[in-house]
Amino acid sequence: MEKQKNGVGRRKEAVTRVFLSKGDGTITVNDKDYRAYFSLVYLQNQVERPFKTIEAVGKYDVKINATGGGVKGQAEAAMLGISRVLVELNPEFRPALKAAGLLKRDPRSVERKKFGHKKARRSYQFSKR
Repeated sequence: MEKQKNGVGRRKEAVTRVFLSKGDGTITVNDKDYRAYFSLVYLQNQVERPFKTIEAVGKYDVKINATGGGVKGQAEAAMLGISRVLVELNPEFRPALKAAGLLKRDPRSVERKKFGHKKARRSYQFSKR
């Protein structure tokens, strides 16, 4: 068995475990082809972005286990996970990935609902009379 590296990517509530090994460029998400799993083209591009940045398209096989969140969060979590694994595999990839902003964990998440409010910030409508 070839050497396999793994890493974790997170975004909002989505968590992806990424397993990367040398291969012919096959990317699977939850045992489906990533083009079938992420039906929107811009989400497919998010997953491919780390490879395009370091010009390594078709050199690695990627297996991704995605849980939680929605498809957009999972795609962005996969992007972060792939970037982290590539840096672990070869530290020379770090400057290019960092310049493209692919090694940042996006901290934004849903704000919690407060008591006395309808949503996080939306209050009930005030009635004077």
